[in-house]
Amino acid sequence: MRKIKRIHKAISAPIDDLVTYRALPTNSVEYIDPFLFLNHHGPQVYKPGNRGLPFGPHPHRGFETLTFILDGDITHQDTGGGRDVIQAGGVQWMTAGRGLIHAEVSSEKFKQEGGPLEILQLWFNLPAKYKMTAPNYIGLQKDKIPVATEDAGKVKAHVVSGNWRDTKGPIPSLSDIHMASITLQQGGRFTAQVPAVRNIFFYVVRGAVKVNGETAAKLHLVEFAKEGEEVQVEALEDSYILFGHAQPFNEPVVAHGPFVMNTEEEIHQAFQDYQQGKMGSWESWD
Repeated sequence: MRKIKRIHKAISAPIDDLVTYRALPTNSVEYIDPFLFLNHHGPQVYKPGNRGLPFGPHPHRGFETLTFILDGDITHQDTGGGRDVIQAGGVQWMTAGRGLIHAEVSSEKFKQEGGPLEILQLWFNLPAKYKMTAPNYIGLQKDKIPVATEDAGKVKAHVVSGNWRDTKGPIPSLSDIHMASITLQQGGRFTAQVPAVRNIFFYVVRGAVKVNGETAAKLHLVEFAKEGEEVQVEALEDSYILFGHAQPFNEPVVAHGPFVMNTEEEIHQAFQDYQQGKMGSWESWD
């Protein structure tokens, strides 16, 4: 079995009135190459007449984001031309590449009516050769995400990218990142084989599971060592996890706010390009 290095608890990091837990980075783990950052927003219930998500226009360069909408919705807009409203159960994958400005806010309907909200956003690094690739956005509603079922229906893997058994995810990954969200009924089990050279991303969103003999409850990130290949999971209660894996890039990571590059000089250039309007102009939109 793949050896577990450590299990990390996400820290409370509220943003305005948005309940937020950050699983990456924390004082105990900086990143798991190429997985850089995870914010877990909610769960919480918004009252009618709320302000919704607070993520107005802001720039990004040098990485990708994958957003899971568990409850609520997200209205996405970006200067690369992406516009979308994704409902509960859907995902958004955005490649910032050489840079864009985007906003992630709640729909007018959600702000008027309120309701439950729970959203996870995961950042993937881009290797140096793709840092300045063209920006791209893909939004998928729940019914566009294939589901692989096993253990007599007790385990359902919602495959976003890469492969799960014989099921292929609909989003192509520049860096061969495999990602799925997995729901497990109590007692449900699955086993996955991940080559030791690839890093695993494993976060428990809801419930509690036993993974390779250790218990991981909700709001915990499991960090694996590069020893062994098998991952055995059993749900101790109804659970929801994020599970993925990728080849590490083993490149320098220099991050400053919304930019993730390989050198300080590239960070300075990113700020300069943003200020000069090279990532698009939000004000010029119709």
